[in-house]
Amino acid sequence: MTVVLDSRALNRATLARQLLLDRAGLPALDAVAHLGGMQAQEPQEPFVGLWSRLRAFDPAELSELLAGRQVVRTHLMRRTVHLVTAADALAWRARHDAMLRQRVLGNYRRELDGVDLGELAAAGRAVLADGEPRSMTELARALADRWPEPGPRALGEMLVAALVPVVQLPPRGLWRTKGGVRNVPLSSWLGREIDPPAVDGTDPVGQALVRRYLAAFGPAATADLRAWSGLAGLPAAVAALREELVSFRDERGRELLDLPDAPRPDADTPAPVRFLPAFDNAILGFQDRGRIIDDAHRGLSVTGARVVLVDGRAAATWTAKDGTVTVAPLRAFSRAERAAVAEEGQALASFLSDGESDRVAMAPATSG
Repeated sequence: MTVVLDSRALNRATLARQLLLDRAGLPALDAVAHLGGMQAQEPQEPFVGLWSRLRAFDPAELSELLAGRQVVRTHLMRRTVHLVTAADALAWRARHDAMLRQRVLGNYRRELDGVDLGELAAAGRAVLADGEPRSMTELARALADRWPEPGPRALGEMLVAALVPVVQLPPRGLWRTKGGVRNVPLSSWLGREIDPPAVDGTDPVGQALVRRYLAAFGPAATADLRAWSGLAGLPAAVAALREELVSFRDERGRELLDLPDAPRPDADTPAPVRFLPAFDNAILGFQDRGRIIDDAHRGLSVTGARVVLVDGRAAATWTAKDGTVTVAPLRAFSRAERAAVAEEGQALASFLSDGESDRVAMAPATSG
């Protein structure tokens, strides 16, 4: 008989996989790898994500990884900017090519009608071959004479987000550093060509993605895997791995797959308060986000709201400004919960401000 995992059991499993149940003593590079990358279109958010997950996290460590080319910022899962290890960027990029192209076309199909995407890609690579970092607009303008109709936005997004694998160069993404988006080819930045796609009908990268996803997000349905990756073609990879996976059901009857030895803590395991950054994959990495966020607040997950987990669930939003972390509860807190949120919020304020003028403020509870 298949074991049914209720929402609380799934919540605790997710927190454990996401390093949110207990802070891990991992190097930042290993944490980014374990998480399968971190959504990072807001450049400073991964620092909060790692602070909430790692013991004694030093933001300089992540900055050094970026500057040292061990992690990169690039369009990948769901066509969003992710912070991923260099090894994963090289291994995964080709597997995402078709999805990236289709997602850009979904926005600009009319503008790009009649454009030969192979020719556009070759022209973009030729422009970038001189090694000069370029913004999306600069790259598009360099090709506008040849393709005047689409406009720079459509040309630029198709080139940078789909056709030409690029990375966003530091200083963008460094701790407390502002910098515009300047792109260079991924392969030239890392000094190695992107791994080619399999040509024998196998899908080793897809199978690796399934294992990595389950390690960081399982137990999960195939729809959750698709929601995280944006890839539609992984059922064959799942089928190839079925004999090494275990199966559960959720309360809705959906099949959930998992790695046999992955942690699935008891549903009554205490969950500490955690502050999540904007667009954290602990929420966005699932089609069914109900394991962490209530349906009434689901919209927060796509608007960039930063949420506070209390007993493992999104119970507040938070903002930071001028050394003050302000928490806006989504429900009434008990005295113990309020104290725990204030304590963790104070620690976050100290992290963000280096202990200078740091404080936490609690706004009135909201609803809906």
